[in-house]
Order: sequence, then C-alpha cells, then structure tokens
Amino acid sequence: MQLCRHHTRRAHALALLTLSLFTLQPVTASAAPPLPFPKIFDTQATNAQPLTPPLDALKLLKLPPGFQATLFAAEPDVQNPIAMAWDSRGRLWIAENYTYAESKVGFDRSLRDRILIFEDTDSDGRFDKRTVFWDGAQLLTSIELGFGGVFALCPPNLLFIPDRNGDDVPDSEPIVLLDGFETDRIRHNIANGLKWGPDGWLYARHGITSTSSIGKPGAPESERIKMNCGIWRYHPVRKIFEPVAHGTTNPWGMDWNEHGEAFFINTVIGHLWHVIPGAHYRRMFGEALDPHAYGFLEQHADHFHWDTREKWSDIRAKGVTDTTSLAGGGHAHSGLMIYQGDNWPDEYRGAVFTVNLHGHRVNTDLLERAGSGYVGKHAADFLTTTDPWFRGLDLTYGPDGGVFLIDWADIGECHDNDGIHRTSGRIYKITYGQPTKPEVHNVAKLDDASLVALLTHKNEWFARQARQQLQQRAAAGRPGTLLAAALKRQFAASTNSTHRVRSLWTLHSIGEADDAWLRARLSDRDEPIRVAAIRALTDSLPLNNPAIDGPKSRAPLGFAAVARLERSALVRLAFASALPRLPLADRPAIAKALLARAEDAQDHNLPLVLWNGIKSLAEANPAALATLATDSKIPLIQRNTARRFAEQIETFGPHLDSLLAATLKNDSPESTAEILTGTAEGLRGRRKAPKPANWDAIAQQFATSTNPTLTDRLRELNILFGDGRALDDIRRLALDGSVELAGRRAALQTLVDQRAPDLRKVCEQLLGVRELAGIAARGLGLTDDPAIGELLARRYSGLYSSTRPDVIATLVSRPSFAKALLAHVGPDAKQIPRADISAFHARQIRSFNDPALTAKLTEVWGVLRDSAADKQQLVAKWKTRLTPAVIASGNASQGRAVFNVACAACHRLYGDGGAIGPDLTGAGRDNLDYLLENIADPSALVPADYLMSVVTLKDGRTLNAVLGARTDRTLTLQTMTEKLTLERADVKSIEESKLSLMPEGLLEALTETQVRDLIAYLMSKGPVALPAAANTTPAK
Repeated sequence: MQLCRHHTRRAHALALLTLSLFTLQPVTASAAPPLPFPKIFDTQATNAQPLTPPLDALKLLKLPPGFQATLFAAEPDVQNPIAMAWDSRGRLWIAENYTYAESKVGFDRSLRDRILIFEDTDSDGRFDKRTVFWDGAQLLTSIELGFGGVFALCPPNLLFIPDRNGDDVPDSEPIVLLDGFETDRIRHNIANGLKWGPDGWLYARHGITSTSSIGKPGAPESERIKMNCGIWRYHPVRKIFEPVAHGTTNPWGMDWNEHGEAFFINTVIGHLWHVIPGAHYRRMFGEALDPHAYGFLEQHADHFHWDTREKWSDIRAKGVTDTTSLAGGGHAHSGLMIYQGDNWPDEYRGAVFTVNLHGHRVNTDLLERAGSGYVGKHAADFLTTTDPWFRGLDLTYGPDGGVFLIDWADIGECHDNDGIHRTSGRIYKITYGQPTKPEVHNVAKLDDASLVALLTHKNEWFARQARQQLQQRAAAGRPGTLLAAALKRQFAASTNSTHRVRSLWTLHSIGEADDAWLRARLSDRDEPIRVAAIRALTDSLPLNNPAIDGPKSRAPLGFAAVARLERSALVRLAFASALPRLPLADRPAIAKALLARAEDAQDHNLPLVLWNGIKSLAEANPAALATLATDSKIPLIQRNTARRFAEQIETFGPHLDSLLAATLKNDSPESTAEILTGTAEGLRGRRKAPKPANWDAIAQQFATSTNPTLTDRLRELNILFGDGRALDDIRRLALDGSVELAGRRAALQTLVDQRAPDLRKVCEQLLGVRELAGIAARGLGLTDDPAIGELLARRYSGLYSSTRPDVIATLVSRPSFAKALLAHVGPDAKQIPRADISAFHARQIRSFNDPALTAKLTEVWGVLRDSAADKQQLVAKWKTRLTPAVIASGNASQGRAVFNVACAACHRLYGDGGAIGPDLTGAGRDNLDYLLENIADPSALVPADYLMSVVTLKDGRTLNAVLGARTDRTLTLQTMTEKLTLERADVKSIEESKLSLMPEGLLEALTETQVRDLIAYLMSKGPVALPAAANTTPAK
C-alpha cells in the first residue's frame, strides 16, 4: 500500500475562535502561516481492554453468505473518523474529529480536526492514496462536496472551503455561511450530518441538549432561527436556512429512499423516523420550541432494538442480554443507509441499515407503506462483530455499489465518559462477490446529455452525482432550456417511478420545473410524483410568513380541489405538510378538504401535521379556524382548536363560543368530549375564567351524559366558570368514602387548584387517608399559617411512606414551615429522619436566605458544598473509601430503599422512579468515577431543559423547579414531586440559575453505610428487591 500525503500549500484555518470571526469574504492565503498539526493523545482509561488490531477486527466481522469485507483504511492513516462524503471522481472524503473529549472537558480546543481524501486506484478494496485536504478545523462533525469546494460543519459555524480548480488545496481560508450552532452544553448532541437532498438543499441534524440561534454571520437575534433537536437544511444558491422537522433525541444518520422520502435514525425513544416537513416528533425531554404544537408523532418503526422490559439504558450496566440481542442489540444508533447501489443482491435494495452501537452490529429494517407514510419492520441483523472496540458511526455505498463503514474504534459506554481513544479508527468496505469497476471515472467531466442518462442508473450514487453536477452548472449560469427539454422527454417516456422522480427533482434543482408543468403533475398516475410536485411547488415559499399573501402568491394552484379527490394518504400528507408554506388566506380551503376525511382521524401522521398547518390561523383568521374545527372529521383538530382559543379566552372568547355552540347540535358525545377536554387543557392553571355565552345551555344538555370524560370535563369547567354548586358537588365527592379513589383524588385536586373556601378543613380531614394525603398536604401548604407546618411535622411519623415526599416538599415551601421541619428532625421514631430531607430540600431551605434557618439546617442536617475544590475533595474521599471490596459488601437491597428516598422522585432505575430527570438505569453506572462526579457535581454538564429556577410566589411559598410550558396567562413548573400549572399573576419573581434540579449535597446527607449501599444498588446488574421492612405501612 503506497501512502501519498499532500500537505496543503495554502494557509490552514486557525482555531475555532478565529473561524468565528470570518466574514463571507475569504481571507487571503497570506493571512497567517501554516500551523503545525497538534500531537494526538489518548485519554482512554488505562484499565480498558486492549485495542483490537485492525486486521483482527476485520476477521471478527460476520456477514451473510456471499459477502466479504476488506480493511479499506485503519490507524494511523485514519483516526477518529466521524463522517464521510463522496466527490465526483468516486474518492472517499473523511472527516477526522480529535477535539471531541470526555464529559469533563467537552471539546479540547488545544487540538484540531482535519479532512482527508482516500483513493483506491486499483479497485482492490484498500486505499492506495491519501491526501490531507485541510487540518485547521475544530468541532468538525460532517462534510459534503459541491459547488467548487467543501462544506464543513464546525459548530458554531457552517463553513465553505473553496477549491475551485479541484487541486485538493483550499483556495483560501474558509467562508462562514452560517453561525450560531451551540457548542457549550450540547456536546455529543452537536449539529451534524451534512448531506445533499434530492431537492438540491443541504440537509443536516441537531441534538436535544441545547438550543442554537442560527443565522448568517452578523445577523441580529431578530433574524436568527431557533433550532433544537431535529432536521434542518440550507440552500447553497439562495443562502437560506430553515428547520425541516422537530423533535427526537440525537439524530445521527439520514438517507432518502428511491422516491425521495427521507428517514433518519435516532436513539433511546425510537430509532426510525420518517422526515415529514413541519412535523413535531416525540422528544426525549423538554418542551417544543413551538408552544402550540400540542402533541408529538411517535417513531415510524413498529419495534425497538432492545428488550423494552429492561428499559433503554440497562444495556450499559447489564450488557446485551439475550432478549435485547434478539431484538436488535440496544437503543443507541448511528448512521443510516437505504441501500440503492448495484453490487448487493436485489433483496437488500431499499432496506434501511443502521449501526447499533451497544449491540456491535448493523441492524436492518424494511420499509413498508402504511397509511400516510411508512412503517419500519424488523429484519435480521446484517452484520455482527465481537470486537468490543467497534463503534461504527456511518455507512454509505459508493460508485461500484460497495458499502463503506466508518468505525470510531473506541470502548466504554457510548458517550465516552471513560476517555477518548483518538489514535484508532477503521474504514471497512463490504461487497457481494467482486464488484464491477464503474465505467464512469469522473461524473463532473460528462456532458449534460450523459448526466441526464445517468439519472436512470441502477446505482443511486450516479444519479445523485449527476443531479448535483447539473444543479451546479445551472447555478453557474449555464443555459438550461435544452437540458430541461431533455429531462422532460425522459420523464414522459419513462414508466419507472424512481427515474421519473429523479428527473422531476433535477428539473426543480436547476430551476426549470415551471409552475404549469408541476401543476399538471398533481394528477399524475404515480403517487411519488404527486408528492414531489406538491413539495416542488411550495419549496421556495417561506415558512409561516403572512407577507406572502396577495395576488402574486403561487398558492392558487388548485390544491383544494385536488386534495378533496386525492385517494392516497401519502399525497394528502404532502398537502398537509405544505400548509405552513402557503398564504394564510389559502389554507382554510385546502385544510377543509383534508379535514373532511374521517378515515385519517386515526392515521399515525395526518392529524398532528394538519394541526401544524392551520394553528397559525388562530391569530390571522380565528373565525376560519373555528369553522374548520367545527366541521372537522378529525377530533384532534377540535380538541387542539378549543385549547388554543381557551389559552387566550379573553382574546378568542367569541370563537370558542362558536366552537362550543356546535356541541349543542353535535350527536357525538366523543366529539363533544374532545372540545371540552381541549377547553379544560387551555384553561389549566387558572382558577377562574370568563364563562362562554352558551355555557349554561351546554351544562344543562350534557348534565346527564353517560360519557365519563365528558362529565368530568363538564364538572371541572363548571367550577372554572364560577358555578358554586359545582364546587359543592366536588367537595362532597372528595369527602365521600364510598366513591372510588380516582374520583376522590381528582375532586380533591380540583379543590386545591381552585383554593376552595374551606380547603384547609377538607385537607386536614383527608390527611389521614393514605391515597389522598399527598394532595391534602400540598393543599394545606397554600395557607400561610405556622400552625400548619407544626401539624405536618408532628404527624409526619404516622404518615405512609408514599405520602412523606409530598409532606417534606410542603414543609420546605415556606420559612415558617421549614422552621417546624428542622425542629422535628432527629433519631427518635416519632421524629423526622435526617435522611428524608434530601439535598434538594436543603438547598430550597437555604434559598430563603434566613440566617437562623441556615444555621439550624447546618446543625441538624449538614453543610452544602458549593466550590469546585470542595466537590473534588468529596469525590476523592469517597473514591478512597469505596474500594471494590467495600462496594461488594454493600447491601443493594438497602441501597434501593435509600434510592427511593433520595433519588426516585426524579430518576428511574430498572423501571421504578420518576421521569423528571434522566433514566439512570444505564448512564455508565459501572464506573465509580462517573457516579461520584455526577452525584457530587450534578450541575457540571446539564441540558438547558434541566436547569433549575427559584420561583417565589405571592402567597409566600418558594419553589425550586424547572420551567416548562408557558402561555400568556400560565406557567408550568416541574418540582421534584409534582407538575404545577400556575397563573402568572400568582408569581412574584423567577430567579434562573445554572444549577441542575438535582442539587449537590446528596452524599453529605447520607451515612457512610447508606452511601455504600446506594452505590452498590446503582452499580447492580439488574433489579433488586426492597428490604422487607421497606413497605408502605405507616411508621410507628
């Protein structure tokens, strides 16, 4: 193997700090001298398993019969490969990332990343020429080729590195196209994944742990676009950035099928997702950026790749169990390829392939049409390996149809919290038999006619390269009339829907798909052509921009008439997802046609995508939105419209009236229940609201309904609208011991929410009812009377263990209550155990800034450590004490009891506990350093959605909570024990912090035995039973 390394003769880019200062004008080559490439070093823990040598790792790959793998490249020629791309000559470009570091560091900016070019000139499956194109990058996550250079995603920037003459030497310093991608808290969720779409846009992805504010360099905040987890795109000619779809966790792989439908891979909450423009998908945590999304689409696979009975993160502690292995190997995925090459057998064509990180394999899903979209069906794993260092990140097919798989080559759990092994990396090439050497060696050298012919090639690689070349030539000003004619002839003559879709998108990308031609395609015989025509007709319209209304609008395209008759749910989905791009005035007619289809009411995608397309009418044309909801055959639209109007009932009251009036003529109790449910959701957190004009008639008509949802909502709304008799009924229901407990709980909660006049008396009466005591305690906390604190503290020992967290939360909400709490802390059976006061509670007491309370807290509970030095000393102390022998002697059963008191309110382990914070079932629990560092300093690296705020209420209470959804009138808070929706008028102040909801001080709050047992439980390999004494009977 001959190594040919070309050093760039131009100036390399400086560090990322310098990159952020670049403008759209390239800096000349004389701007700075070349910098030596930093020495690469490893931080991988020294107790790791020995690195598997590259050739040994190759031998461990297990493939189906007839397939073979070659080692295309390995260290030291390639290290830490994070992404790859192809050029028109069939050369493989690799992005190496060295700046990614362990969690305590985040990104090591003393290092740099680089872009390499690999060539296999003799087609033996191994590279024989290697070129360093650029080694000045930092935080490099992906690359793509085109338009005379290289696009490089180096957050906070999207860069373009010109190489107009194609000599593999940058012409200048990079040009910053976009900036604002977050780089602080986001870490492994960083923006990634540049890839050309069939429409000529450059697509990419973004993770969940932070929000970016993206725009052109120098753009003010008002011109920037917020982006959290999801898919985004950038147009290379029009210089436009826009989000495409929102949600999931950390997408790290994406591809398009033969009809131009995109799919991406994700982790934890579901792996396979269909890219539907404008969609909002389920999020792993946090709130959507759009406060009116009101719901999320679930994944588009009908299965998970792990045994869901184990919970997603068990795999890090337990390894891959037999049942998880059968399911697919684990929750973490990276890379996605829909195979459309010409080397593998046809049975693999169109299948989805993704790397399963924990399972050390490549999973296979088969795409099937279902309803308005697709469903991924589980198929046999394509590749497996027993190499513990295998960390495949992406896979792609090349010009000969062979598949290239990049391997990060590291060990440990998937976030690399045990350190980074930078000096390893592999690229495998997987073929079936001997691949045929391509006849075309450089697509860029072909004339237009030959490129048009390549659009019918069996290998999608050539079709994509041909389309990109034609788009670039059009952007450079080459006349396209003859080219357009050739493409339209090829489109008309073909009976192959894949070839026709390719021709249509190529026409669109070169600007030659005129409206009249595209409108004619709306009645095409092929479903994917109709979908593509809708998207192409609306592709250049901005998202949700009312300014596009007017006579020059492209929207009067006959969409409404076509949508009304459309038989395909997939095409109807295309119409629905196009709505946010259409003028607001044109949306009602199209939406009306789509909302008339009752068969779509239970579709996986359509109801929520339709809501996304019409929700902006609330501000622009609320009467039209009310009419659409009234006539809708899709109940979700009625519910969400009622919720939207109710959230701003003072503004939209008349339109809510008209929607509610429809219930009087509605013969469907289910439809009425949806409207009333939406109304109640919109008013959540409010104690009073203006009564709708026709409410009395509605209440009377449905008073005797047998639909339980309808009657519950009717009772709830009666109270909100000021019916005192309804409040009396609720009170009787809460106090009636013969009523089932769910009804009594709901009734008591309503009394608490409404702050009923005799609430204190009712709550004191129900404090002894086990299932109601927690709500009763919270209700008592609404009254600022020191006697209540004394009452709760005195009765604490006689309460059920399930009630105690609510009582403690109440006792730390007011200074007078906290005084009573601390006065009753002690070892006696009738006192409050010190361990029941968590570090969170201690921090909340300290936030009162009362010297006497803080002194008492220190006396009976301990000291909260704040400085980094204190935390490091604490970790060092426990590392010394918690030897393997000590941990082995721990009582994991008792540790679970400690966990239930100290951690379970927020965290889940083996399926038990809360969902406020991350699931702890995995998370590197076998690593003592990782556990101690996160317990001692939980705020060191925390997603924005978990940052705590100190909320002071006008009634005297102080709450430590994470801020959630907000409306003009209400604010949602997540405390350790409950989710509260409050009226903004009740809030005195909000002090935001950089701290996690999980506080420091947990270790200090426990005895040495309790710490040992807790660590033993956290490091356990499976569920552990509670000790016999840890039951729900009251302590005596």
